Amino acid sequence: MNMAVHSENTHMQQIIEKVRQGERLTLEDGVFLYQSDDLLTIGQLANEVNLRKNGKKVYFIENMSLYFTNVCEAHCAFCNFRKDEGQEGAYTLSGQQMIEYVEQHFHPGVREFHIVGGHNPHVPFQYYVDSLKALHERFPEVTLKAYTAAEIDFFSRISGLSYKEVLQELMKAGLKSLTGGGAEILSDHYRKKMRVDKADVSQYLEVHRTAHGLGLRTHTTMLYGSIESHEDRIKHLIHIRELQDETNGFLVFIPLSMQPINPKAGIRRRNSAFEDLKTIAISRLMLDNIQHIKAYFINIGTQLTQVALTMGASDAHGTIVKERISHSAGALTPEGITREDLIWLIKGAGRIPVERDTFYNEVKVYE
Repeated sequence: MNMAVHSENTHMQQIIEKVRQGERLTLEDGVFLYQSDDLLTIGQLANEVNLRKNGKKVYFIENMSLYFTNVCEAHCAFCNFRKDEGQEGAYTLSGQQMIEYVEQHFHPGVREFHIVGGHNPHVPFQYYVDSLKALHERFPEVTLKAYTAAEIDFFSRISGLSYKEVLQELMKAGLKSLTGGGAEILSDHYRKKMRVDKADVSQYLEVHRTAHGLGLRTHTTMLYGSIESHEDRIKHLIHIRELQDETNGFLVFIPLSMQPINPKAGIRRRNSAFEDLKTIAISRLMLDNIQHIKAYFINIGTQLTQVALTMGASDAHGTIVKERISHSAGALTPEGITREDLIWLIKGAGRIPVERDTFYNEVKVYE
């Protein structure tokens, strides 16, 4: 055996031992795993960790994605959802218009509204508060999981209120959890290069820290597959892990596979299946203090989602009805999925489907 192969095997062996003994992986370990092509070992190890944490249960939720506005002051290089005020296709819905939209698509099983949108500076902060209030009054039984940390930072800027005050206003209107978006890659160098002209790394983390301090449990993401290095990705995971050590406020981590701007883009413009599965498995191994890793079928497709359930993922997302952000870029996946299809998908991976609420309380187990 040549020396390079031997040292690689030794490092993998050390990682396996660390994971089995419940020791934390380092930055070097994470980068090594990304550079290794031994997907099966990495996936198997992630599967072990997941089974230890969650058994064979895989969670999903009946939810709807809602977008009040696509007008946005930011010009992030990867976004195809945003519009300028007055541009063709730009819209900003009132609470009443959103209620009409929801009533057309709603059914009594829906437990969560997932609400995100553009950073629209042409309406006041009160608009965003009233949007939630209108939904909460009309559908009091549905949990409002709304806005990204970047949106909270934006609201703070347009209102002159602190993060805490912004969150308290939104909580009075019915906010129960924050979405995970706006993280992209938590690296200031990356954010500069990709023109992420919204919340920086410390602001993103500070919003979640503040939310956790107010008793909100939140979600968090990583958008991978553009210019970032493996090291950038692992540092991102470590940022999340350190905040979780401090607050224990994150419910789930969601790796988001970057979509090309054009649906006609060829496969070389997309992340490979190998990269997607490896990212899910490595996230499971690095984030030892977060209960769930989500396989987001909107970005990686339903079949890869099914495989991901054997490589560390314990959440298959939800029914979502009509997703727009990834689909305004080049996502080729369905915009939504039925509960029956999700159950079939999870059972097909030899797992137990569990319908959940926003906070991972079990609603129904499909044995």
